[in-house]
Amino acid sequence: MATLALPTGREEAWRWADLPALERARTIEQLATGIDRATMFVGLDGPRYTFIDGYLDPDWSEVGDDPLMSASITSDHPLGLFANGQGYELNVRSGGAVMIELLHVAAGGEAHLPLRIVGAEDCAITLVETFVGTGWANRLTQVELGRSARLQRAVRVLSDGGFVSTRDEVSVGQGASYVATFLGAGNAGTRFDAQIDMVGEEAYAEMGGALLTRDALRQECAVRVRHAAAHGNSHQTWRAVAADKSTASLAAAVEVARHAQKTDGEQSLRGLLLQRTATVNLKPELEIFADDVKCAHGATVGELDRRALFYLESRGIPPARARALLTRAFVADALDRIGDEAVRDAFAADADAWLEAAL
Repeated sequence: MATLALPTGREEAWRWADLPALERARTIEQLATGIDRATMFVGLDGPRYTFIDGYLDPDWSEVGDDPLMSASITSDHPLGLFANGQGYELNVRSGGAVMIELLHVAAGGEAHLPLRIVGAEDCAITLVETFVGTGWANRLTQVELGRSARLQRAVRVLSDGGFVSTRDEVSVGQGASYVATFLGAGNAGTRFDAQIDMVGEEAYAEMGGALLTRDALRQECAVRVRHAAAHGNSHQTWRAVAADKSTASLAAAVEVARHAQKTDGEQSLRGLLLQRTATVNLKPELEIFADDVKCAHGATVGELDRRALFYLESRGIPPARARALLTRAFVADALDRIGDEAVRDAFAADADAWLEAAL
């Protein structure tokens, strides 16, 4: 690992990445304290696994019928290279169903963890991941979904400091469905990095979420969806809210191969500036090599509607509360896509807590 080097900001794919913050996070020596791990779980009816600095803590884990197994996992992505090696694999049998929670605790320094999820034909998986602590938490997640398999995934970063990076490599088979929602609502620099390959006909993928930044924090997502088979359907819905002197960056790409006819790809990237000293970067991208597709993208950055603020305040709502209500409505269409009600409510509560502190 000592021989590995991080990318530089001179590379196009990394020009918005907060690599200096990542480097600083690698050297954090102060251990994270005051984390009540029991309260960090949403409460799904299924197994729970706690990882401390990338290592499974059996005392804070509850194993289900589909236990995590040891596995060797590799990637050639710059972030994935750091996590290459011995990790864990979850195999869900054909027709099976599992609800699982993963808690990632960073206790200082750097920690890397590779994970592979394999969903057999017609299985159903609900996965919730929570990041807390401080340091550099780097996660490589590989997903393989067989025919008609379904995975609903929700990831939230609530870390007190440091840096969290996730690299996802997803393969969606025939008629399979991958739906993932991400929330950055902590005080850690963040990069959500993903490659989703739609390898089967009639595959479905939905990815999005909300980046909430304040002070001088920088967060970003970098997602590429590649349609390699016909009749695929993908949606990306991202929202960014930036306050103070922070920066939120959204880069979302859709690539449609020549033989991936009848593809439907959609992107929606929107940014909200709570102060004009903040920055939101948006980069939607379409690469279409087929001639019978329906693809669209939209990207906008703006401020809160003054007329809406005036209306709420005229009804007796305090200014800070009015701003919080409008901001919450702005990110709602990204978080409300979470299918499980308990998970959706937990993520909404995290967003509300961030808004109360920021506004």
